Amino acid sequence: MNIGLIIAGGVGARMNNAIPKQFMTVYDKPIIIYTLEAFEKHPSIDAIAVVCLDGWDNILASYAKQYGITKLKHIVPAGKVGQESIKNGIMELAKHYSKDDIVLIHDAIRPNVSNDIISDCISTIEKHGFTVVAMPCNEAMLETYDFESSDKSFPRDNLKRTQTPQGATLGQLIELHEKAKEMGITNSVATCTLVTETGGRIYFSAGSSKNLKITTPEDIDIFKALLQQR
Repeated sequence: MNIGLIIAGGVGARMNNAIPKQFMTVYDKPIIIYTLEAFEKHPSIDAIAVVCLDGWDNILASYAKQYGITKLKHIVPAGKVGQESIKNGIMELAKHYSKDDIVLIHDAIRPNVSNDIISDCISTIEKHGFTVVAMPCNEAMLETYDFESSDKSFPRDNLKRTQTPQGATLGQLIELHEKAKEMGITNSVATCTLVTETGGRIYFSAGSSKNLKITTPEDIDIFKALLQQR
């Protein structure tokens, strides 16, 4: 079984909007619904769970009913930070599914994820375990500590730009969060960083520049353009 675990616990401070960005509408449809539709329509996804910002769970359930998201089976309370939110989702899934089932952890604010990206992520997890969708780094990379200047570059050939989904089997993810707790790691940026911080190895599946993460008003404009291109 393949499960999409959608993380929708953020408040979207950089968007300067009272509505959390995952619930903002683009062409009269909430961003999170575009994301859920991508998993709903994928033939290999069997179930969907959403880790939801406090106070928005009933709104999410209503939207899911309105837009026919039939695979949505679980709505889980978010944590104080992203790592805690993901752990909350994993531990809820552990009550309902086998440790051999595959879990794809995906940002609610990446609404343009494609069928191919989801498929390749599942395939890589089946082969290797821990997987992150990633792309080559095409920009020159500079290191800074004062956030104003730099005197050191970093070789881009050794870097990858990570996206979501990120995932593994449910059993591997449970063990990952248990190990993080033992090591006192509480605020890792993402599942891929948590894997490396706990001494593990993560494999890459194919990403896309169209797999946009919506964090600023400019990203909304890009997403609109991508929708028109569809």
